[in-house]
Amino acid sequence: MPGQKVDKDFRSFAQPFLVNHCADCHGEIAPEGNLTLENLGPVDEVNADVWTSVWAQVALQEMPPKDADQPEVIERLQFADWIVAELTRVLKDKGGFQANRDPNKGNFLDHDLLFGPLPEGIKLQPTSSPARIWRVTPQEHITRVNELINTEPEYDPNKPGLRTHGDVVPTNHGGELKLYFGTDRITRWQGGTVAYATAVKSVPAVLSSARNHGLENYPDFYSVNSAEATQILGMADDVLRYMAYGPLSIAEPFQISDNPQSVISQWKGDIRGLPTSLVYSTKVVRPLTPVKDLLEAKEIDDQKLGAAVDYLFESLTFRPPTKQESEAYLAIAKQSVDKLGKEDGAVLGLSAIFLDRDALFRPELAAEGQADQYGRVMLQDWELGLAVNHALRYVKPDEELRSAILEGRMRTREDVRREVERMLSDDSIRKPRVLQFFRDYFDYDLGGYICKDTRALADSGAANGQGHYRAMFDATASTDRLIELILQEDQDVLKQLLTTDKIVATPTDKTYYGKRRSQKEVSASVAAQRKKDEAELAAWMEEHPGEKPPKKKQQQNVNHKVEQAEISGPKIFARVSRRSFGSGSMNPDRILAAAPEGERLGILTQPSWLVSHSDAMDNHAIRRGRWVRERLLGGGIPDVPITVDAMLPDEPNHTLRERMRVTRENYCWTCHEKMDPLGLPFEMFNHAGLFRETELEQPVDTSGAIIDSGDPELDGQVANAIEMIEKLAESERVEQVFVRHAFRFWMGRNETLNDAPVLQEAHRAYKESGGSMKALLTSLLTSDAFLYRTRTEPVTTAAN
Repeated sequence: MPGQKVDKDFRSFAQPFLVNHCADCHGEIAPEGNLTLENLGPVDEVNADVWTSVWAQVALQEMPPKDADQPEVIERLQFADWIVAELTRVLKDKGGFQANRDPNKGNFLDHDLLFGPLPEGIKLQPTSSPARIWRVTPQEHITRVNELINTEPEYDPNKPGLRTHGDVVPTNHGGELKLYFGTDRITRWQGGTVAYATAVKSVPAVLSSARNHGLENYPDFYSVNSAEATQILGMADDVLRYMAYGPLSIAEPFQISDNPQSVISQWKGDIRGLPTSLVYSTKVVRPLTPVKDLLEAKEIDDQKLGAAVDYLFESLTFRPPTKQESEAYLAIAKQSVDKLGKEDGAVLGLSAIFLDRDALFRPELAAEGQADQYGRVMLQDWELGLAVNHALRYVKPDEELRSAILEGRMRTREDVRREVERMLSDDSIRKPRVLQFFRDYFDYDLGGYICKDTRALADSGAANGQGHYRAMFDATASTDRLIELILQEDQDVLKQLLTTDKIVATPTDKTYYGKRRSQKEVSASVAAQRKKDEAELAAWMEEHPGEKPPKKKQQQNVNHKVEQAEISGPKIFARVSRRSFGSGSMNPDRILAAAPEGERLGILTQPSWLVSHSDAMDNHAIRRGRWVRERLLGGGIPDVPITVDAMLPDEPNHTLRERMRVTRENYCWTCHEKMDPLGLPFEMFNHAGLFRETELEQPVDTSGAIIDSGDPELDGQVANAIEMIEKLAESERVEQVFVRHAFRFWMGRNETLNDAPVLQEAHRAYKESGGSMKALLTSLLTSDAFLYRTRTEPVTTAAN
């Protein structure tokens, strides 16, 4: 029974397994991979790394090799589970064993066992997820706080792509996720973009994650340490004062004026970059709340203080406080006022709410309800309602969901189905968590953070310097919008994402969707430009005989390295940050166009994805191939052994494919065979995402192969990335792997064998609905894995 403790020991179970299935290759003499298991004893702190490697190889069915006798399915599963249990036990006080919980290791569970028939002897039990608390993500945290000081525009059905209330706070054009104070009221400033950016009051997202790629919506990935708590308190002070006084909390009274000239007359000296260099309009656009009423009052009374406490608590935790919570925070605030005075005391007292557990974490402890025969408890009321809300949104529940929770109508599977279907069908209810899943799944939002070598970038034909990075952040917003357009149609969503011929583009994208010319073509372009200039000069001389030609106007710099793409189509909008860097802010205007035929197909050929999977100097075929192997084929790749120097030779006169010859060495090829042939077809693009036909003045080799995919119909040679994508987009296995990743994102954990019925039902819902993401989500969010929790530790209530 999966999930149950494997009641076996090393001597009678694990050691015989190693002898029977591993010793031939990993004995004392000439062991494979220099790994000998000859004297491997029971799991302990010293040999934990070796056992972790054994677990990975056995779980992935890499060990024993395919030409050797294989253990029975149940024996293999039990052996892998035994290793995990032992590593968890011996490392409990040493940081713990977490590898099996990493979403990148989710594919270590055999795909065919999840979607195919199970062998006899395996008995599944009804699934659930563990009782837990989730640290809110940086995006969710900063969006919650933003709601306190900024009023976002309501949904406009005529401009569905523009930023709307409920959308996540987007990064600015420099890729920074920040909360800005009062930028919607700034009408004038002294100095340029840099001066503006320095003068504006802002705070960065307090939380951060070390993860660069992959799913991030797991409870264990974020925590709160003392430094973060200090930052949150500092931010709370700024937020509360702005809630009360608006720009007056960060500016002098003379700066608040609808007549900028009256402010300019008071500017003395060089004030560029100083807070006093800004002019704010008198129009009040922030939310007006009980916090404002409290701090503006001459005297503080319990009624005003209690109203501020209750308002702030629900704004930050998304639920009303209990009587006990309300009284506790009221007492803290009153004590603070008594010691520090009205204003400073009220601000400090209310700041404590920003550090409330439920302001920083989302509990799913199943504190109420009776466990069934399997030890499962169904979430209900606020825990269930907030779980549903969190699945789709970053702002607090709307009035309908809030009423359903308060009235006891969030306690059944059908209650959840009702609310999920309602929210999914209402376009005015923003659902940024759905888009975040696709960002995590495709990893297309990293292009602006890939630091490019200056010379390599110039040679690519892309924009230079900061222009390239701004183009990449623009490209991320464009891909966001394209995904939303496909989600709006909600048919064959994954296939459309992989094979759409549509692009959302800016004028700069004429270069990025263009073709990188060969040196011969560059020379021809330069010659043609010179000939054109000479012809224009000759025509002028003929019309003005005897006159001196006028001084030549400075011509716009022509990029001869690139044959620009033709981009035309209807105007649409993308969601970008509001003004944060003055004239350098991002522009929401976009064009919905067709990609150059025969050169692009779907998300994986967009510059945003290609650059996100590149490095400073070149493409990253290994990373791209690993992405295809894991995200589309459901395969797993063991971690690189610490003894391996995973670097390609520095040979600028050789192509990437030639430099990757080192990965074909016997020790490396076992893993690289699963990645390299899937990544090399993308060599039809350079590392800035431009299409190309030559590399180092030779025809570029875009050939590759799909090998050992798990679906024999997929396996075989491919000529280029487009041919490979077309094959993958037709595969049912690829659909199933997509469902597995959706499960991980929305459940916050890796799937187990007990989840097989949930996964199969979700895939069935997706297929029978014609590839509807809404149907897939409804299935997942009404599944036992989402609704039920199993308690493993004593329940801790909010009052504790």
